[in-house]
Parts: sequence; C-alpha cells; structure tokens
Amino acid sequence: MNDLRQQLNETLRGRVCIVGVGNVAGGDDGAGVRLAEGLLNSELRTPKPERNPKFEVRTSALTAESSDFGLRTSLGFQASEFGFEVVVAGSAPERHLSTLTDGAFDTVLFLDAVECGAAPGAVVLLDAVEMASRFPQVSTHRISLGLLAQMIEANGRTRVWLLGVQPASLKPDDRLSSAVAASVECLAGLLTEPLEEALS
Repeated sequence: MNDLRQQLNETLRGRVCIVGVGNVAGGDDGAGVRLAEGLLNSELRTPKPERNPKFEVRTSALTAESSDFGLRTSLGFQASEFGFEVVVAGSAPERHLSTLTDGAFDTVLFLDAVECGAAPGAVVLLDAVEMASRFPQVSTHRISLGLLAQMIEANGRTRVWLLGVQPASLKPDDRLSSAVAASVECLAGLLTEPLEEALS
C-alpha cells in the first residue's frame, strides 16, 4: 500500500471531487458508494484524527468561496471536513456530468468496483487514458467511466482518476465481502492522509 499512498499523495492535487459509484444492493458493487459515504461521515477512518481549527477554517472557506456550492449541494455534492467535495453518485454518475465538466475541479477521483482479474479486495489506480485503454468497460455498470473521464478532461483543466477495488461477489446483498470491506476501510485512511497533511 506504500506505493498507492505515494500515488494518492501525487494525485489529490488542487480542488478535489471524489465520486462514489456503485449499487449498494449488489454486494461488492457498492464499494465505491460505501467508501464515499464513509469519507463524508468519517466512520471508516482509523485512527480518527483530532479536529483542529485548520479543518474548520478550510471547510468554511470552501463553502464561502464557492458561489455555486448551494447548487452543487442540491445535486448531491457535499463538502467533507477535509476540504474536498464528495458526491455519492450511485449507479448513475452521468447525472453529475455537467457539474464535473464545468472546470471547478482540478481532480476528480471516481471510486468503484472494478473487474480487473485480481484477487478480491485488490486495488487499482487508473488515469483517464488507462481507464479507456486497459478496460474498455472498466466499471461494473452500463456506462463506461472511461468515456465519462474523457468528457470531463475535455475542459482542459480537470484530471480524472479511478480508484477501483476488485469485487469478490456482485450477487444481490447489502453487505460487502470481508476482503472488500477491509480494502474500503484501508482506502478511507489513505484518501484522507494527503488532505490531512495539507491542512495541518
């Protein structure tokens, strides 16, 4: 995970939006949504960092500086305590495409279950080009995240990444498998580390 930690430190730059994709009724297909929800309510982070004034100031500044934040909030975008925005997109990330393409973000990071032929719980980090070339239908959903990534990056400012977790089972279930749940918990910590450091 050290290599992944370094990659995330280099990836989460500028203004960041994290998008949780998946179907929570489809077993491990809900990994991206569960992770995004955990980032918002801080349930998955261990150990829980102490809150300090810098966290509060950054979150408040993001809300105050964003003239269109009220509109984004109505569309499901929420500011986390770490100063990035999170949207729980479920199985229809394309509904948020116009907001993700408007150039407000430097980095968009999709979280999703990814069939990549690895062991359950394995993690892959792909950029937009890799998403389209290595896995033409990288998501377990109907619409390719690779295509969405290309549309978002067309604004010339935003870089798009996919942080994917190999599912163990996509059978109907509202719980994650043990391997994927462990990866989700670990990823919650890794995702907040660079942002915690930036705010400390």
